[in-house]
Amino acid sequence: MTTKILFGDNEIDMAEWRFYLSGPSGNIDEKPNPTDWLDDLEWQNVYKQLYVMDTLPAFEGITEYFINFHKKFKKVFDSPDAHEEPMPGDWNTKLNSFQKMILLKAIRPDKITEAIKNYICEKVGKRYIEPPTMNLAACFADSANTQPLVFVLSPGSDPIALFMSFVDKMGMRSSEKDRVETISLGQGQDKKAEKMIETGKIQGNWVLLANCHLCISWMPKLEAIVE
Repeated sequence: MTTKILFGDNEIDMAEWRFYLSGPSGNIDEKPNPTDWLDDLEWQNVYKQLYVMDTLPAFEGITEYFINFHKKFKKVFDSPDAHEEPMPGDWNTKLNSFQKMILLKAIRPDKITEAIKNYICEKVGKRYIEPPTMNLAACFADSANTQPLVFVLSPGSDPIALFMSFVDKMGMRSSEKDRVETISLGQGQDKKAEKMIETGKIQGNWVLLANCHLCISWMPKLEAIVE
């Protein structure tokens, strides 16, 4: 989304974008390794990036500069936060943020993900890299008694506490009556779940089916029940 906006505003050069995505191609005969901090394979990869990068107007002279002043780039290479380091010499002011990512990719490709996050924050705002907080009340408002809510979870996440808090907020359980039933699906739990759903339809209860991935064979039956 960010790049679409920036292309519309002519803030990203198409040739630079293609190089950023695909990198160098073809046979490139690298010059001897001038550094004492890159091994030969690392230098081969860095040189290929620089060689093709040098053909882009914004990076003209970058190969010669790197060879002559490679020690200045060692700070970027060694830094645990390489994506936060300024580029050596005039390159820090000559290059825009996207172009700096291209150069960073040649030196520390492992830090590109962090650099992308910074770039998105700079251009469109921090909220676009932060996962939205789940609004269960809004989800509930969009649902109906014939439209169940489905929680698609990432590893390690658990919506149970959030769900039970919402249950209390909606008055679905009290000391007098509990109108919520939960079940962790697995072998032999399908019949129990079906009974809970049937009772829930009659009495207006809520039924939480947890760990559906452990009962995949029953999912078509569940779909039929919902329909």
